[in-house]
Amino acid sequence: MRKILFLGGAPTQIPPIKYALGQGHHVITLDYLPDNPGHKLGHKYYNVSTTDKEAVLKVAKAENIDGIVAYASDPAAPTAAYVAEKMGLPGNPYESVKILARKDLFRDFLAKHNFNVPRSRAFYKEAEAKVWLDQIGVPAFVKPVDSSGSKGVTHLQSAESFHDAFEHALKFSREKKVVVEEKIFRKGYQVDSDIFMANGELVFWAWGNQHQDPACHPYAPVAISYPSVLPQNIQEKAKDVVCSMLNKLGFVMGAFNVEFVVDSNDEIWVIEIGPRNGGNLIPQVLRYATGVDTIKATVDAAIGKPVPASMQRAVKGCWSSIIVHSRTNGAFKELWLSDRARKYIVEQDVQVQPGEKVNSFSGSHDTLGTMILKYPNQDEMLDMLDNMERDIRVIVD
Repeated sequence: MRKILFLGGAPTQIPPIKYALGQGHHVITLDYLPDNPGHKLGHKYYNVSTTDKEAVLKVAKAENIDGIVAYASDPAAPTAAYVAEKMGLPGNPYESVKILARKDLFRDFLAKHNFNVPRSRAFYKEAEAKVWLDQIGVPAFVKPVDSSGSKGVTHLQSAESFHDAFEHALKFSREKKVVVEEKIFRKGYQVDSDIFMANGELVFWAWGNQHQDPACHPYAPVAISYPSVLPQNIQEKAKDVVCSMLNKLGFVMGAFNVEFVVDSNDEIWVIEIGPRNGGNLIPQVLRYATGVDTIKATVDAAIGKPVPASMQRAVKGCWSSIIVHSRTNGAFKELWLSDRARKYIVEQDVQVQPGEKVNSFSGSHDTLGTMILKYPNQDEMLDMLDNMERDIRVIVD
């Protein structure tokens, strides 16, 4: 039996906890939300913030853990790396993880190593940020330096809205620092998916198509679909670019959530590399689509259990996740599904009850439930996901 410390017990973090329990490991969970469902599954729970690295290290030493996991959590990833480094446990360099977890540090890294990078700067003060915005112009993005799940992000179309965008980003930043950067115009879908490293080598990768609901938020993902629509040569090019970045940073193991866009010249622009498994059910959809279980691999790698030198498998069939969400504020009434949606659903988990207050979707914090669907072909999949309201609709009063 190995002792594993899981940073977080939110619904999205339950899959690795269940896998560890199924393997007979001793599971300890930790965060500052005692009502999170993952804590009811483990053997022991600590009410400690996942971002307090010294407090987490104290718990880890007291429990004499064998591994630490920050699953699908950007804020917790640096803490996990810090603890692993201090205790000599399997993990990645703390300083490198910190770079990926901070948008400003990652943009600096990209520029230093001559990767494609938008004109981007980060600011504590709004007045200084506004001077920079005047230089790069609109459209632009205003983002917290340290949030995930599209929380606090504004696609700024007019400079007159900058104050509200800056204040919105500040609310979601622990550092109270905001990135202002130019918009890169993409060709086709933004790409969003997970990859996996072992012994410093990429052992699994598969790119997915990210889908949004423009009626709510034009850049917050509500679905990820497979296979990718990108030509194979562009997929390979993106893989090589991402590998180069991770190698320069000295990463050796684990799952990474990658988002990038391709411009009209087929240039790759990496938006983010999250040093953790992706949300939006990406690991679960990949397991269906490829047979590769990155949830299992994440837990195994955290305790030093060997991961296969190659886990690469092609996507078979057409699959997607869907984030159940509302287009408007109100009281949840029901989830309406078309006949074809019902036919394609493989998994469904609605986490809201009739009468509960719901908000118009602006990021992962407004998730009302999740689904995994399998489609008969890619054309029907893309048609359904790009016009989701025709088949899947949250009805509110």
